[in-house]
Amino acid sequence: MTASTRSSRRFLLGFALAVLLIAGVVSSLASSSPDGLDAATTRGCDTVETDTGASLVGDCIAKNAEDHHLSASPLADYTVSGRSGLTGVAGIIGAAATFVVAAAAFRLLARGRRHRAGP
Repeated sequence: MTASTRSSRRFLLGFALAVLLIAGVVSSLASSSPDGLDAATTRGCDTVETDTGASLVGDCIAKNAEDHHLSASPLADYTVSGRSGLTGVAGIIGAAATFVVAAAAFRLLARGRRHRAGP
C-alpha cells in the first residue's frame, strides 16, 4: 500500500467519524416543534384529540393531507421505531447509510472509468 493510499484511507476514515459524530449530536438537537411548512399548512385549523389520535378541524391545507407511505418505517420522523429519544441514533444510521451508498456509487464510477480508459 502506498503512502498516498494510506493517507486517503486515513482521511476518509476521519471524515466518516466526523460525519457520524456531527450527525449524532446535531440530530439529537432537532426540534419537535412544527417547521414553517407545517405551521403554514395548518393555519386556519385547530388540532382536536380523538380516540384515534389527533384530528384537524377547520379550513386549512393540511386537513386533507394523508400519511406518507413510509410513515410507519423504523426511522420515520427522525426516530428509531417511534422512540423520539433516539434521534441521535437515527441521525447516525442515516449518515452511515448515506456514506455507504455514496462509497458504492463512487466505486462504480471509478470502475467504469478504468474500463473505459483501457489497459
